[in-house]
Amino acid sequence: MHLTPDQRNIGKENFYAVIGSDLLQRDLLKEVNAKELSSGKGLGGKFFGYGTVEKPVRVAVLGTGDEGGVLIGAINPKYVQVVAIADIRPFNQYRAFHGDIAALSVRSGLIAKYGWKDEAEARNHVRVYGDYKELLEKEKNNNDPESSVEAVIIGLPLFLHAPAAIAAMKQGYHVLTEKLMAHTVANCKEMARAAELYKKHCATGHQRHYNVLYDHVVKLLQSGVMGDLHYVRAQWHRNNRPGSDSWKQPVPKGIKPDDGILTGRIERSLANLEKTQKDTATKLSADDRKLLERQIAQAKAQLADEILVKGGELNGFTFKSAEQYGYKSEQFQIEGSPKPYDRPAAEELIRWRLFDRTSAGLMAELGSHQLDAASIFIAAMHGGKKQYPLAVSATSTRTIFPPDLESPIDRDVDDHVHCVYDYAGPGYNKNDELGKQRKITVAYSSINGNGFGGYGETVFGTKGTLVIETEKEAMFYQRAEVNKKTKIVAKGEGKKQELIIETPEDGDPLSAAIGLQATFGDVSRGYCEEIEHWAFCIRENPEADHSKPMPRCYPEIAMADAVIALTTNIAAKRGETVEFDTAWFDVKSNATPEAAFAETEEQKKYYSPNLERYA
Repeated sequence: MHLTPDQRNIGKENFYAVIGSDLLQRDLLKEVNAKELSSGKGLGGKFFGYGTVEKPVRVAVLGTGDEGGVLIGAINPKYVQVVAIADIRPFNQYRAFHGDIAALSVRSGLIAKYGWKDEAEARNHVRVYGDYKELLEKEKNNNDPESSVEAVIIGLPLFLHAPAAIAAMKQGYHVLTEKLMAHTVANCKEMARAAELYKKHCATGHQRHYNVLYDHVVKLLQSGVMGDLHYVRAQWHRNNRPGSDSWKQPVPKGIKPDDGILTGRIERSLANLEKTQKDTATKLSADDRKLLERQIAQAKAQLADEILVKGGELNGFTFKSAEQYGYKSEQFQIEGSPKPYDRPAAEELIRWRLFDRTSAGLMAELGSHQLDAASIFIAAMHGGKKQYPLAVSATSTRTIFPPDLESPIDRDVDDHVHCVYDYAGPGYNKNDELGKQRKITVAYSSINGNGFGGYGETVFGTKGTLVIETEKEAMFYQRAEVNKKTKIVAKGEGKKQELIIETPEDGDPLSAAIGLQATFGDVSRGYCEEIEHWAFCIRENPEADHSKPMPRCYPEIAMADAVIALTTNIAAKRGETVEFDTAWFDVKSNATPEAAFAETEEQKKYYSPNLERYA
């Protein structure tokens, strides 16, 4: 996106003017402004139609790593009370309480969230387990109305979403799981069926459903201001490269003594921190000393993951080995790799996003965000009804990893993916020569090695263009007029009234001021609101009756995003266009894309839904 600072500012002002227009959202935004509501202080309930809860929902967090930490950081204590956590890594247990010193704004930890003075006090309120199965087993007979678990938030690796969610619902708990919904479409359908069987909420954390910017875009598209939506361009580009890969985190030497350029990185970091502490003990301010102490404590907690090699006791807690927790040691060789790659079980646990057995790669971890956003935009053109794509063409490559022809390939997943989707546009008719051309195209790319452009979506309409960046900023233009301010005016009357974009020199200052005030500050990405609404639905609708309040991303919605992401992986692997079968999106059907392309009867059986496998 090549926009000058002035053009960006014009785009932001235009967006504020659109949402603040008396023809769109002004009345709502004036109410928001009058009550001094801002993100995290009531904005979610006002925009997404939920209220407060009389008593917070008692929750256990299963998996407190990177994404689990983000979900903990997004909790509003007025809606959710964390009473238990489960994680098999010492490092993650530490971060659950203390947060992540490198990202405290999003992973603040339980101590800061609930105002406890230290970990000892926090543990008086929060029971700590290793394996999520251990938590479920030991909490089974806890009937204390003040401390028993009512619901679980799942931040476990993808392949555990379905077994953990189904076990929790079977035990009587509501579920909110991080996206992607599950590892396979069969798993998704099993989760959906379990939710119906046990009458529990099973929400998935596609947070854009609770981001106010996306809500504004929906209203904008529905108003006709953008004209006919015909193209969405989305991307997620990252600087990940060999030696600096967020998916290949450093591990202690005890787990992997020969880990290439990552060998000893944590140990060296700790040694440098301790040396700094020793050399500057009398020179640092109290705040800087405290920061250094936290950095040292976190590095020690990360090194403590070494216990996962053999298991043992640490600080009064007994950890098993990674293999005992179900992770696998393996020597594997990807086709084209010069030599095998040795992967201990603890590496599969810590770097689970890199391997097919535990992950589904870029499309699951990143692409599902953008495809969910595109689905929200396209649904707005169809009266709010979620649309399924017609077909996908995709390619994926391993371009960056490994860094040279001598290194073994250290992962199953590819590091680049590019795909194009066809969706039905308004007036689409597959049986008519002209009607079958009425499509909306979505193009998506996710790459490593170059983060230029970051992540976001550009929405192209016949009248206007909208850009959303990192879920935080939005810009609006009359098509390609990036140097012109805009104003929305109405032409005609009654049913013939049409909203038109005009470009007066001064734009629409009043509307822009109202829109800016309502979105000023740190715009919530939606995590807080999704958890609040989930808790509200549990309190208002404990039987998960679809005629009553339901989370926005209930199983059918979340499963559709999983079908899209996982089918894209199939298309990329096969190198051919794949047409979507509507039965794949039907919870009641046993059809799945993986089963459709399975090569053996055993594979077809594995990729077909069957709740009995969880008996």
